[in-house]
Amino acid sequence: MRIGIPKETAAGEARVALVPETVAKLVTAGFEVLAERGAGESASFPDAQYTAAGATLVDAATALGADIVTKVRTPSAAETGQLQRGSLLVGFLSPLTDKEGVAALQGAGVTAFALESIPRISRAQSMDALSSQSTVAGYKAVLVAADTLPKFFPMLITAAGTVAPAKVLVLGAGVAGLQAIATARRLGAVVSAFDVRPAVKEQVQSLGAVFLDLGINGEETAGGYAAELTPEQQAQQQVELQKRIADMDVVITTALIPGRPAPKLITADAVKAMRVGSVIVDLAAEAGGNCELTAPGEVVVREGVTIVGSTDLPSQMAWHASQLLSRNIATLLLHLAPGAELKLDWADEITAGACVAGKES
Repeated sequence: MRIGIPKETAAGEARVALVPETVAKLVTAGFEVLAERGAGESASFPDAQYTAAGATLVDAATALGADIVTKVRTPSAAETGQLQRGSLLVGFLSPLTDKEGVAALQGAGVTAFALESIPRISRAQSMDALSSQSTVAGYKAVLVAADTLPKFFPMLITAAGTVAPAKVLVLGAGVAGLQAIATARRLGAVVSAFDVRPAVKEQVQSLGAVFLDLGINGEETAGGYAAELTPEQQAQQQVELQKRIADMDVVITTALIPGRPAPKLITADAVKAMRVGSVIVDLAAEAGGNCELTAPGEVVVREGVTIVGSTDLPSQMAWHASQLLSRNIATLLLHLAPGAELKLDWADEITAGACVAGKES
């Protein structure tokens, strides 16, 4: 079977779906790999590495016309029109929010597998692209905050006196949040964290952070996300957080549930109460943001506080983000086509769960 790797066309997207390291393994497994010229250049993977790994360099139309097409982002309308009827597509397809895109794939006769729809079960962990990219986002968020904050992160003892460490608050202790906590601690900050799920308290503390108890406990969904709070709980959460946020230099928010608007954790009044020069990095900006003043895709200053609403943090670390994503995709491909032969078992939880278009009844 032929696997196509087209170059990403979405604005600002620097990642590539498959990197040379993974291509070599897929070629060994029996696949033929067709990489569009320049597909990996923005992620620092030159064409020469793809040819060395056994891929054939082709144009965009040939890559999109492969039996299996791998992408990072949802294909554009023009790209969907070039997909071969009966082919497979794997990528982040936003099935809960991009209904038109999924419908277009269905109409094109494409069997599409959304990486964000892979069930969160133990045997699918190596395919969990949401987690791998959240790891990158959590790490990068701290670096962005440290670069933006006009203060040192660690405590310094100098001839001019002692410099106090920065205070960092991480809201949400999922994959991104835990990575943010660990990274901020490595940089020497004093870190606190909050999550409505009391079960993550030990994980937060094991990383050297203080777990904030706001008196608000929520349930955990089957997918590992925090269940939505009641309006009363949300209001109480905002009030309690406002009391703590005013004392923080950096707040990193990570509360995001696929397909739903991001819960508002930080009000405009809470931002106003923060010290001038403080920083908020909102990892939920793509879903509207956890902060009331977040501008998705932008970096803004409100009340003297810099609010980073970037929606492309994994893309800003394209080399490692692509490497991790590539491994996730390759594992899924080997599951769908063991021995390079397509065998779609619709009774299988992973195959059925990840398919968002073209599934047999």
